[in-house]
Amino acid sequence: MKTLTFGTMLKRLIVVSACAAIVGGVAVTGTRSAAATDQTSAKSDATAGLSLKGKRIGITVIGTDHYWDIRAYQGQIDEVKRLGGTPIALDAGRNDSRQIAQIQTLISQKPDAIIEQLGTLSVLEPWLKKVRTASIPLFTVDTAASESINDTTSDNFFIGEQLAQQLATDIHGEGNVLVFNGFYGVPVCAIRYDQLRAVLKYYPKIHIIQPVLRDVIPNTVQSAYAQTSALLSKYPAKGSIAAIWAAWDVPQVGFTQAVDTAHRSEIKTYGVDGSPDVVELVKQPKSAAAAVVAQQPYLIGKTAVDNVARYLGGEHDLPGYTFVPAVLVTKQNAAQQQKFLGQRP
Repeated sequence: MKTLTFGTMLKRLIVVSACAAIVGGVAVTGTRSAAATDQTSAKSDATAGLSLKGKRIGITVIGTDHYWDIRAYQGQIDEVKRLGGTPIALDAGRNDSRQIAQIQTLISQKPDAIIEQLGTLSVLEPWLKKVRTASIPLFTVDTAASESINDTTSDNFFIGEQLAQQLATDIHGEGNVLVFNGFYGVPVCAIRYDQLRAVLKYYPKIHIIQPVLRDVIPNTVQSAYAQTSALLSKYPAKGSIAAIWAAWDVPQVGFTQAVDTAHRSEIKTYGVDGSPDVVELVKQPKSAAAAVVAQQPYLIGKTAVDNVARYLGGEHDLPGYTFVPAVLVTKQNAAQQQKFLGQRP
C-alpha cells in the first residue's frame, strides 16, 4: 500500500520512474525522458488484448467544470466502452458530500472496480477505505490515496520542479513572486507547491510575497483577477512583482488578464494543466502568460482504465503509480506543443 507522506511518495516516485510510462498507448521507460516522445510515433499498441467485456466499472469524479477534469473523465468512459465494459460514471459537481454519497452508491452496486478522480484526500480517504473493505478493487486518477491499487497521474514532482525552474530562469533569479495556494489538501497541488518552494530555496533573490493568495472554486477566474488587481495596486512600481504562480491554470487565466489589463508587461505568469485557452495565451507574444506545463488528461483517464483491465485480467503486480508524461509549453514552443497535444491540426 502507498502512504500519504511526502517522503514516501518521493521514494515510490524514484522506484516507479524506472517502470513504464504510457505515451500514445506505447510503454516507454522513465518519466522524464518520455516527455519528449511524440504520440504519433507510436506504432504498437500496448493495450492489445485487454478486455473489460461483461465488466461494470464505477467512475467517481469530484467535478467536470475544468478542461483537465472533463477530458480525464471522458477518457475513462470512452476506454471502458472501447474495451467492452459498462461505465457507471458519476460527477459530483464539485461537492464533497455528493461525491461521498456517490461512492456509497457505487459500493452498493458492487461494480468490478471503482476509479476515483481528484477531490480532497482528507475527506475521501475514509470512504475509499470502505471501497477496499467491500473487496472492490480501487484505482485512482490524480489521487495518491493509500487504498488505491494504482494511481494514474503525471509526474507532479517533475512538473513542479520544471515550472519553478522556468520561472526562476525567466526572471533571471531575482524578484518578488505572487503565489496562489488554495488547494494544498489536493496532493498534486501540494506536490507542485512544495517543489516550487524547494527550487526557490536556491534562488535567494527570489521572494514569495506573503501572505500567499488563495484560489477558489467556483468563480476561479474572477477571484484570481480581483485578488491580482488589488495586489498590482498595492505594488504599483515596475519591477515590484516579477511573476505570478498557481498550481493549476484556471487561476492563471484570471491573473494573466489582470496583468495584461494593467499593462504590467514586466510580470510573467505560470500554471499547470495546459487547457487550450491557456496554451493559446502562452502563444500570444504580448500576453503575460510565460509558461504552462500541459498534461495529457484524456490519456491519463484512458491509461487508468487500461490498468483496471490489466488487474482484472490477472496482472496483480501493477506499480503503485503510472506516470503519463507532461510537456512544458513556452512562448518559444507553444505552436508546436498545441499540435502535439491535439489542440490544433
